[in-house]
Amino acid sequence: MGKLLIVGSVAFDAIETPFGKTDKILGGAAPFIALAASQFNIDSAIVSIVGEDFPQEYLDLLKSKNVDISAIEVVKGGKTFFWKGKYHNDLNTRDTLVTELNVLGDFSPIVPENYKNADIVMLGNLHPSVQMSVINQMEQKPKLIALDTMNFWMDNALDELLNVIKHIDVITINDEEARQLTGEYSLVKAAAKIQEMGPKYVVIKKGEHGALLFHKDDIFFAPALPLEEVFDPTGAGDTFAGGFSGYLAETENISFDNLKKAIIHGSNLASFNVERFGTERMENLNKEEVNKRLLQFKKLTQFDIELQ
Repeated sequence: MGKLLIVGSVAFDAIETPFGKTDKILGGAAPFIALAASQFNIDSAIVSIVGEDFPQEYLDLLKSKNVDISAIEVVKGGKTFFWKGKYHNDLNTRDTLVTELNVLGDFSPIVPENYKNADIVMLGNLHPSVQMSVINQMEQKPKLIALDTMNFWMDNALDELLNVIKHIDVITINDEEARQLTGEYSLVKAAAKIQEMGPKYVVIKKGEHGALLFHKDDIFFAPALPLEEVFDPTGAGDTFAGGFSGYLAETENISFDNLKKAIIHGSNLASFNVERFGTERMENLNKEEVNKRLLQFKKLTQFDIELQ
């Protein structure tokens, strides 16, 4: 059974989409990653920080999914990171209305002793210096370190980001971020430039249009399943990362062919996440539903062709 170490924010989100709005609900990268990864037979732990205002029921939920929460620091008298956003009608664009870092602003991660030998490390979207701190605490080199980041760090902490990118195996970013990081419009050229920075594998997410996996001269494309309803895209990228890293931790195989399967598992789980607000859909997802939709993914892309 593989070990997965998850590092990321645990937060409150307040979301408004064309289909409705929420008050404060469970959010942050780490819960989405962990709930997706819990679909696999692995040991997983979250390293994060919350305030005293964070409800015990959310911690209990993660615990009920066999996620080790002992490294989620609870700051007495502190307030939990809060993000509020509003999505436009196309659900691809959103406005951030409120960002309150609160205790996350002083987050200094401490990796639990029994996870310093984790097989897979999934570094959620945080300050690059925080991500680097986790890498430095590992007692042995993980089989694979995956990192998620965003344009905010490219704008505000580029040197630190480039430094941490040297030490990872997989980077997951969206197409806009790949172009910004490299100055290349072509995603093929952008992926090649990013590989020169350090990562062996580059995953470029294209939202409702799927994801691309690059490794040397090999390219793999995984579609996103066309859905009748997309309710809330918040956390879809983190759910993708959780499915991707959870599958790799379970199989303990980091070959290119297995990463292709991991991309499909990540895309599959992300397709469930967007069907409800926040983590609601992922909280009660069962294996039968997951497998049924995996077959839909297979049918979506499988075909026979005769070459003349």
